[in-house]
Amino acid sequence: MQDPLPIDLPVAPSYQALGSYIDLLLDLICVVDASGRFVYVSASVSRILGYSNAELLGQPMLDYVWPADRERTLAQAAKVMSGEAGMHFENRYRHKDGHAVHLSWSARWSDAEQVRVAVARDISDIRQAQARQRAVYAIAEAAQLSADLSDLYQHVVVIVAALLPVRHFFIALPEPDGSRWQLCYQQHWPQDRQQSTAELADLDRLCQRVAQKNSSDQLAEGIGNGWFGLPLKDGNDLLGVLLLHPGQGVHYSAADLELLSYVTVQIAAAISRKTMLLRLQQLALYDSLTGLANRTLLLDRLQAALQRASRDEQPLALLYLDLDRFKQVNDNFGHSVGDLLLQQTAERIVHAVRQTDTVARFGGDEFVILLEHLQQDTAAKVAEKIRLALTPPFLLAGQQLQIAPSIGVALFPDHGSDSRQLLLHADGAMYRAKRHGGDRVE
Repeated sequence: MQDPLPIDLPVAPSYQALGSYIDLLLDLICVVDASGRFVYVSASVSRILGYSNAELLGQPMLDYVWPADRERTLAQAAKVMSGEAGMHFENRYRHKDGHAVHLSWSARWSDAEQVRVAVARDISDIRQAQARQRAVYAIAEAAQLSADLSDLYQHVVVIVAALLPVRHFFIALPEPDGSRWQLCYQQHWPQDRQQSTAELADLDRLCQRVAQKNSSDQLAEGIGNGWFGLPLKDGNDLLGVLLLHPGQGVHYSAADLELLSYVTVQIAAAISRKTMLLRLQQLALYDSLTGLANRTLLLDRLQAALQRASRDEQPLALLYLDLDRFKQVNDNFGHSVGDLLLQQTAERIVHAVRQTDTVARFGGDEFVILLEHLQQDTAAKVAEKIRLALTPPFLLAGQQLQIAPSIGVALFPDHGSDSRQLLLHADGAMYRAKRHGGDRVE
């Protein structure tokens, strides 16, 4: 049997000869020359990146890489061109509409044709699912570890910025009457400018629109200058609005907004949980009438202060204060006036001491003040300052009342080495002040 006659085929690069088959693949095939320009892209580029083949051919590949990933991409390209096989390298490309597309690459260098041949798979859905999971864990952890709501908001902005480009970040809460919105937390990057009055008015209107949306709708509401508002809801209750701006020339895709809406639900749950924990902490550790530390918190702080004082060999002091003839105020003017007196007394004491000092309501009309980092005779001077602060008359419900305190002072280590001994000594000194006529420091 005769051998078949040889057929002369047109000479063409291998990737062009296979073009009709490559275009059937779901993955993106591209060829980049030594200067870094596209010389071939498969038809799937339109589905994955939104560009036509003609728009990319001859263009620098690096122009389409997400800016934050360009340095890594150049380093990987250099490795491939040196002969090292590039397997499962991940980076992000900029879609034609501006959002990021996550790609996983395998590439090799062809010495014969002096090009890099690469295959890319769109893994955006996988990365988005992973990002959701990470965000849920991170937000839950932030709610647990943050000291207060402001601290939680700072954690949240970092979490959101790790998911998507964020130029401006605000959390807005409604005013009590619901007429306007207050920007309770805002995060500006260093180069940002402050918002103008007109821009703030736009944001207020955006918040109003978000608040008016259907309670089951978690999609973002946008305005023409690039801002997006997402509702922070606990069930059907609107806690606030998350306001985001991706930055000039950056746009959120539908998938980005879906991710933001999902994350916003988690943020709202974290805010609600943190608010509840702070409220429970307030009830457990603070006096509901005056807002001062209660007995439990005072004893806890005193124990910690004694450990520091013992370690550093520094004195501390307890002031035990009782209002003279307080029972007569309740008997003559009623408990509501007595409550006002206790509240104003608490305010005057707080203003008479340092922010680092602890003022506690110990019960009834008794207050205890914990002073640390003292100098010689400081405790007596602070006690006298408090006594003088309570000397001016109190104006209560149209009544002008004069009240005076009896104050007992205990020093560590002179009058005791533990909290029980110090409290007993200060209490005893206070009663001596009362026996001596009151309105004095013992």
